[in-house]
Amino acid sequence: MAQRIVIIQGHPDPAGGHYCHALAEAYAVGARVTGHELRRIEVAQLEVPLLRNKADFENGALPDDIAGAQEALAWAEHWVLVYPLWLGTMPALLKAFLEQALRPGFAFDYRPDGAWHKRLAGRSARVVVTMAMPAWAYNWVYGAHSLKSLERHILGFVGIGPIQESVIGLAEADDPASREAWLARLTDYGRDGE
Repeated sequence: MAQRIVIIQGHPDPAGGHYCHALAEAYAVGARVTGHELRRIEVAQLEVPLLRNKADFENGALPDDIAGAQEALAWAEHWVLVYPLWLGTMPALLKAFLEQALRPGFAFDYRPDGAWHKRLAGRSARVVVTMAMPAWAYNWVYGAHSLKSLERHILGFVGIGPIQESVIGLAEADDPASREAWLARLTDYGRDGE
């Protein structure tokens, strides 16, 4: 069954041309083959100011680029986030984007009892993370802490689930066969809309 899918390209280099870009494109190619509808958010192409206080997070003016991104996020049934691991977590620009886009009133609502309403429930996601270290080291030695935090404290907080992971280790190694295998795998995920 065809889905509405948004690909969030979180590599912060506006010049493009990185492995993350190729992975996102491979997913898009697969998705198009089976008739999924696609939108893309290239975070590096957006104007994303930093939020510096709670008042701005809750009531500050929404930048135009973020409003457009929110439209795509609300439209989509499935999100695909692609980014490189930098200093153990997502690049700062992607985190700033998520803070801007997933604000109260769009992604969740506060309730008088102190709980919150998850406004983006019913959507699923795939998170694709590239890194220089081996994937097993990230998962077993470091506990995939930043990925788990993204899943639980950002995506899960606003209702996204289930969330699938693709952790791509040794992404900078000179291993064309491994890189091609991951591109093929992402094409398959796109074809299946997962």
